[in-house]
Amino acid sequence: MENNSHKYIAVSYKLYTQNDGQAEMVEEATEEQPFNFLTGFGIALEAFEEALIDIEEGKDFDFTLPQEKAYGTYEEGRVIDLDKAIFTINNHFDHEHIFEGAVVPLQNEDGNRFLGKVVNISDDKVKMDLNHPLAGKDLNFKGKVIESRMATESEVEGFIKHIEQHSCGCGCDDCGDGCDHEHHHDGCGCGHCH
Repeated sequence: MENNSHKYIAVSYKLYTQNDGQAEMVEEATEEQPFNFLTGFGIALEAFEEALIDIEEGKDFDFTLPQEKAYGTYEEGRVIDLDKAIFTINNHFDHEHIFEGAVVPLQNEDGNRFLGKVVNISDDKVKMDLNHPLAGKDLNFKGKVIESRMATESEVEGFIKHIEQHSCGCGCDDCGDGCDHEHHHDGCGCGHCH
């Protein structure tokens, strides 16, 4: 793999959103368990990568991504009604995992995986919110670059193999009405809101 231009970046940070003029911490990556990623693979938001790529190792950062460069605006059209039968196991509704407020792994007819939040359950429908939990919010990241260097060829190759074996479309952009509930509970492991 010649001309490798990917960087390996590890950061600790606190992520804040604004609610009624008050900063609310919604996520933290510590120095002991930093968020690490390879640039150029779409692991992190493009604007997040751009903000970090030139910051030197050991330096602090404090930047805000407007919602347009983060998870976009909140869209009412991404709140949909799904047939309650999708959420049945052995002809019984999955009450253990499907309840108001639950975040549920879903899969559309194209095989793309994403998360949805249960908003309401009626006699025959489950209302799901497919917006990202941070849609409609500006994201303020405050933290420190722990490591920043060019990725090795073996790291890039290893990451590509990992993607091929564990691919998961964590976005919900492609979801239509053909969503299927997955009966495994580890989600797609996307972890940090980056």
